[in-house]
Amino acid sequence: MIEVINLSKSYQNNEAVKNINFNIGDNEIIGLLGPNGCGKTTTIAMILGLLKPTKGKILINKKNIEYHRIELLHKMNFISPYIELPKKLTVKQNLIVYAKLYNVKNIDQQIEYLSSTLRLDKFINRLTGELSSGQKNRVSLAKSLINNPSVLLLDEPTASLDPETGNFIRSFLEDYIKQKKISILLASHNMEEVKRLCTSVMMMKNGKIIDRGAPSELIKKHGRKNLEEVFLKLARAEHEF
Repeated sequence: MIEVINLSKSYQNNEAVKNINFNIGDNEIIGLLGPNGCGKTTTIAMILGLLKPTKGKILINKKNIEYHRIELLHKMNFISPYIELPKKLTVKQNLIVYAKLYNVKNIDQQIEYLSSTLRLDKFINRLTGELSSGQKNRVSLAKSLINNPSVLLLDEPTASLDPETGNFIRSFLEDYIKQKKISILLASHNMEEVKRLCTSVMMMKNGKIIDRGAPSELIKKHGRKNLEEVFLKLARAEHEF
């Protein structure tokens, strides 16, 4: 479970995140949408403990990450398009390295499970740098699940993927969350992905959460045909929220 309480982050005179609040329960996927520079990545970095909030606090399973960072990070994981796995290691070697970093027990069993469910078998012993973008994405997802996290942060998990691979990842996540006790925050520009996976969506602009609700509720509330039109309406609005 994730609880974000009165969270703010400032850089000199720029307030990147402004007093936001939200909860993500167990077995729940919440979407975080907003234009580039709205504060999504800063929010994710604070939840991961990479940035210290200027104000507010983050509770992971009722514990403040500021005071229990090492303990809690072993129960968290993430995917980011800005971070690549070491290219000169094989897929299996990469998974072993990350499993050891997280003190995973039964490493071979966990890698075998992820290799099977994410269809890594055919390239498990290939160098990661030789893989296609779709294959790398599945390896990154395996890395993010290697420690059976109770909190998972997904930043554009299907960016630049072909439709078949993107659909496979979404189907996998739908099945995974039914089997595991996990809270997922999904930041994505793929509106159909968000509508399919998320029980609720938060719209972020200029560091603030300006609206939230189930995808269908937001579409109805704003009188639009789909979630993308809602996003564009809010992103293009001239007035400050």
